[in-house]
Amino acid sequence: MSEHYPSPLLDLGRCAFFFDFDGTLAEIQPRPELVFISGALHASLDRLSAHCPVAVISGRPLAQLDEFLDPLRLPCAGVHGVERRTAQGEVLQLPLDHAQLERIERELTAACTPYPALLLESKGVSFALHFRQAPELAEVARALADEFVARYPDVLALQPGKCVFELKPKGASKGEVIRRFMQEPPFNQRMPVFLGDDLTDEAGFAAVNAMGGLSIKVGEGQSAAQERLASVSAVGTWLAAVLAMQGQDLRFNDNRDLGESR
Repeated sequence: MSEHYPSPLLDLGRCAFFFDFDGTLAEIQPRPELVFISGALHASLDRLSAHCPVAVISGRPLAQLDEFLDPLRLPCAGVHGVERRTAQGEVLQLPLDHAQLERIERELTAACTPYPALLLESKGVSFALHFRQAPELAEVARALADEFVARYPDVLALQPGKCVFELKPKGASKGEVIRRFMQEPPFNQRMPVFLGDDLTDEAGFAAVNAMGGLSIKVGEGQSAAQERLASVSAVGTWLAAVLAMQGQDLRFNDNRDLGESR
């Protein structure tokens, strides 16, 4: 990985941007429902989407992403690619057995009952065990996640994250969903640029690297990404700089908070 922050000199006429949401566009909060995107970063996304295709790739459902991004309505992939809205507005979903997922949710809810400090977030088709508010339950959360993946190996896959273990449908991958977007207009024949912060984004980084694109890790930690930005704030600063290089009348800070060496 480069020791320097990514250059803001990009030809947006040749780029397609992909963003993770939590930890990339919005600061991580104690509870998932408390996150928000800043007005300045929201405005930058709006301006960026006028120059090139922009999509958000998240573990959150599409409905939540639309609420956070309103009034923007961007192409998005929710629940790691289980559901995806194309640039043409078509919503596509992986085939799932919803009756079986409802049964898994009931069983997982019962299994979490002895641990009231462990937050179970159900997204209907995936389940997240959050222990940010109770770090002492990290091993309990991991054991429960492992148990359910072993119980339903053809249905669930384990996705560790920041203070969370997520049980997502097997076959859902941010790397795969980026590849699908890149096969469709207006993303195709462009250079993919993907920004993400978590283990869930590593498959996306690998896919973008293989396509000759630009992968950017937000925050600390080992990563396959080529470049690094220090924080959500640094994402906003860098994106404003990218837009300013396109002749936009935007103010942006100096480089002090943009990046850190590995």
